Amino acid sequence: MSNRRKPGARNVYRSEFLSSPAWHARRARWFRKQERLGRPLACTGCGVLATRDQLELHHLDYSGVRFAGGTWRAFERHVDLVPLHPYCHGLLHQIIEHDRVLAHHRGRRVASAIALNVLRNKLIRPQETA
Repeated sequence: MSNRRKPGARNVYRSEFLSSPAWHARRARWFRKQERLGRPLACTGCGVLATRDQLELHHLDYSGVRFAGGTWRAFERHVDLVPLHPYCHGLLHQIIEHDRVLAHHRGRRVASAIALNVLRNKLIRPQETA
């Protein structure tokens, strides 16, 4: 098991799935559901409000991603996708990739949760009390 990103040329998920109609439709459904639930769009890493065009979705689990019959299928659960600014998303992956335990000895969901906590602690400043 590894949570490390593979280079683009060797990573079919990044080179094919993320540009597939299935992913674009799933991404649109995720944002529509957030809107229907009345949840504001914000980066999970830094907490800053954003638009759907300013956010990427990080997978906590890939079990809903399938390639069948020559086409990609995107059946991720809503809770398995986390909104992040591209910068915060990149930082999240750097935290995971540079920590041997997170990169190789934790499941993706646990590694992501730990890395998100580290990211939030670094990016979100505590409110100053008067």
